[in-house]
Amino acid sequence: MKARLTYMMTLFAIASLILLVLPLFLKNYGVYLLSYWLIFVLATIGLNLILGYAGLKSLGHAAFMGIAAYIVAIMTTKLGFGFWTAAPVAVIACFVIGWIIGYPALRVQMHYLAFATIGFNEVVALIFRNEEWITGGTFGINNISRPSLFGYSISGNLEFYYFIFFVVFVVGLLTYFLVRSPWGKAFTALRDNPIRAESVGVNIQRYTLLAFATGSAIAGVAGCLLAPLVQYIEPTQFNSQTSILLYLMVVLGGSGYFWGPVLGGIIGVLFPEWLRFAEGWYMLFFGLIVILLMVKMPDGLLSLPKILKQRKAAKEKAAAQVR
Repeated sequence: MKARLTYMMTLFAIASLILLVLPLFLKNYGVYLLSYWLIFVLATIGLNLILGYAGLKSLGHAAFMGIAAYIVAIMTTKLGFGFWTAAPVAVIACFVIGWIIGYPALRVQMHYLAFATIGFNEVVALIFRNEEWITGGTFGINNISRPSLFGYSISGNLEFYYFIFFVVFVVGLLTYFLVRSPWGKAFTALRDNPIRAESVGVNIQRYTLLAFATGSAIAGVAGCLLAPLVQYIEPTQFNSQTSILLYLMVVLGGSGYFWGPVLGGIIGVLFPEWLRFAEGWYMLFFGLIVILLMVKMPDGLLSLPKILKQRKAAKEKAAAQVR
């Protein structure tokens, strides 16, 4: 156990060092793209908690990013509040709404739950689009300012990147210890066998709601960062297509693996940018890469060591039988 903890902390340190140094060698757009990727990594950390650890199929995660982003945008641009007042309100709102939306998960499972959550996402997107008096409708909300920290402006791309990195680092670290805690063990027991989990004293209702609420709150944190990063939000940024992309990122990276959101974010956010050289064909190439990964590694990229180990064991067994 201690060896695994040391290994994970070493990975944390290496990844952090790379992400701290890399922006210094990038231009403004590269720094912006890294910031955008980190925000989606943060959102998928929350979804991985719901999907990967608790085993709850949710396709409405982008709605919580949108709820938080709109709360921050409305409170800072229209009501005169600062970011540090608006952000906690947004995250708490996402936690409460996530807790409420978790109730259908007590009644329906698997793809039925996915249908229910994608319906919720569409309702939220319609509210963003139709309630023009507060959301701006299809025109959205612009001129969202970036916050200052202890009197120091972090409005520059590089400064705001490091702020986002710090938030993602802290949330990632807390999530790692959460999934290793008794709560995390209860989540995985809920995923693997709910009946058996209940028989050993796991409160199914409480942990289902807690998984949904916690994952939704983390998505809310991502939304709070997204609004000042892009400084303009509108309804299509948070529709069901974004939820499906987030789901895809978790699955491709490795559902239930701690580092899955990081690799999934690279595929979902950075790959399309790297394929821009193909111009109109880049989405075709992206789709083919995704299909290939799903066929060859249905449990995600991080399942590769497991697949190789199984193949090696199978070869050894076949060789033993020949002898």
